[in-house]
Amino acid sequence: MGEIFKLKSKFKPTGDQPEAIAALYEGLKRGEDRLILQGVTGSGKTFTMANLIAKWNRPTLILSHNKTLAAQLFAELKEFFPENAVEYFISYYDYYQPEAYIPQTDTYIEKDASINEEIERYRLAATNALIARKDVIVVSSVSCIYGLGESDEYRDLTVKVEVGGLGRGRSGVIAELVEAQYTRNDFDFQPGTFRVRGDVLDIFPAYETKAIRVEFFGDDVDSIRELDPLTGKCGVTMPTVVITPAKQFVMGKDRFEAAFKRIEAELDERLKFFASKGKLLEAQRLRERTEYDIEMMRELGYCNGIENYSRPLTGRAPGSAGECLIDYFPDDFLTIIDESHVSVPQIRAMYNGDQARKTKLVDYGFRLPSAKDNRPLTFDEFNAKVKQIVYCSATPGDYEYGEAKTVAEQVIRPTGLLDPEIEIRPLKGQIDDLIGEIEKVVNGPRSSSSTSGKDSASPLGERVLVTTLTKRSAEDLSQYLHEAGIRVEYLHSDIDAIERVAILQRLRKGEFDVLVGINLLREGLDLPEVALVAILDADKEGFLRSTTSLVQTAGRTARHEKGRVILYADHQTDAIRDLLRITRGHREKQIKYNEEHGITPHSVKRAINESAYVFKSKSGVEVVQRTGSSSVSGRESSPADLIAELTKDMLEAADNLEFERAAYLRDQIKELKKRK
Repeated sequence: MGEIFKLKSKFKPTGDQPEAIAALYEGLKRGEDRLILQGVTGSGKTFTMANLIAKWNRPTLILSHNKTLAAQLFAELKEFFPENAVEYFISYYDYYQPEAYIPQTDTYIEKDASINEEIERYRLAATNALIARKDVIVVSSVSCIYGLGESDEYRDLTVKVEVGGLGRGRSGVIAELVEAQYTRNDFDFQPGTFRVRGDVLDIFPAYETKAIRVEFFGDDVDSIRELDPLTGKCGVTMPTVVITPAKQFVMGKDRFEAAFKRIEAELDERLKFFASKGKLLEAQRLRERTEYDIEMMRELGYCNGIENYSRPLTGRAPGSAGECLIDYFPDDFLTIIDESHVSVPQIRAMYNGDQARKTKLVDYGFRLPSAKDNRPLTFDEFNAKVKQIVYCSATPGDYEYGEAKTVAEQVIRPTGLLDPEIEIRPLKGQIDDLIGEIEKVVNGPRSSSSTSGKDSASPLGERVLVTTLTKRSAEDLSQYLHEAGIRVEYLHSDIDAIERVAILQRLRKGEFDVLVGINLLREGLDLPEVALVAILDADKEGFLRSTTSLVQTAGRTARHEKGRVILYADHQTDAIRDLLRITRGHREKQIKYNEEHGITPHSVKRAINESAYVFKSKSGVEVVQRTGSSSVSGRESSPADLIAELTKDMLEAADNLEFERAAYLRDQIKELKKRK
């Protein structure tokens, strides 16, 4: 296979990047299935990934444990590989309330979701690229392990149109588009639709921003041109075009009837079971829903919740996993798991939570038993599908070390920056001491790393991160610092992903100086302006103060030449001693490298441009800025503020599987919107 990936960068691998790239490449060549890239914060792990992808020259799946970091990786890799297909695949829901039943209160909650159409287009673009090309990099959240529909069926329903044609004519192409879930709309032309005007057929692929104009002469295709859907102007002429389905779960009509027989047979068996147990309500409930869904699929080729019938529709064996994004990759693809110490446990946990919810739906007659096979992969199934994996983290877990033969260590930072200096200070008076340190950072001399330049922004380019142990303490501390005249905000799991990104960007721009959080200030966040990280109650042993957590949190200030960490603790725990040992070793190695190569450490300078790859909420709900528990502006809550607050609570409830509360809040939001 020739060179298919073309890495574009003005930089060359430096420090220990060349050795890491070479070690990983040789390990892959030897056929090793599991490898580790252990790289400190700021050592350029993403650049090493990009060089490895270009050198290994295979389609690549990059897994990230959250959407924010996935967006950041996507942006960086798009810049490294402008000529290749770099795609983004995450859950396309702004809000997702899964179907659920709560037997204690006899409450059924129907599936409710708000789909972000832009993200859906990116998902479809990813599967389209995997069908059509080899030079594909997909950056994905763990949503890639959920069922997606059969890849073979998806390929079979691809519509290919070429100049000269196959004599099937305009009506034949239209029939194929309809089977691929495209709909005709002559007035509202948007992705996933087509329109017809005489011998001209305009197709708007579901995954593109440009449309296609196909002109016929009789039954033959006379021309194919790119079409701007807004202006109507035609662009480049193409000899052929391949259009993949508008939905990722599709099926040809010839397979539906056989599938309906399997569904009906399962329904009969389940009805007999309920009758034998005297569960007449459950039997009636299941019969009505299933027969209605079959009728919808027979007439439209689709129904709400069609994924729940994926096993009988595809003819899979009971208990088997459905196909997912991974099945769209060719056999020789590479998987890179970013921040593997978090991502691997997340992949491992997905299956059990999904099964607990679906079991209740099946037991109470809301779904057929086969609905349980519409599920994420188990951890063993995931490992069987992905072939070769590179685990990437500053702090790989015991599992990764146990699996990998090759461990490529990347300690040297090309910028010459050292691991931050670490001070330990007593717990007594930690808040007053913290305020003093914040004022030194905020009011000190102007830093060369400043990126703001706005009158409303901080006069400095230096920011402070503070970590607490609980959400309540994060809010209370934020309020206390605010009252002390410090510009501060907090960040924790109550804040949704979209608002989280906005807060981090405002921090980088200097619109406030201090960000207080719990453990969301750790993995992968690229904040070059952070000069101080303060860890409160650092000697309280547990997950949030483990070696991994301390190393990751301290790493947030490793991109600043003045970076330092203050641990507030009365005694040194094992985790604190590990942190001191690790950072001491890293500093010694970096100092030696800097002296040998005449490098003067300098802060990382990076433009604030992530927003081009962060997607807005479809609902357009206003994001309310908060300081502590009150609004920054201090004004009374407006209806829009209240809707935003309730939306936040609804998303939290859905994330925590509190279905009844989420449904109640959803209804309250709808009522408020009617009154506006």
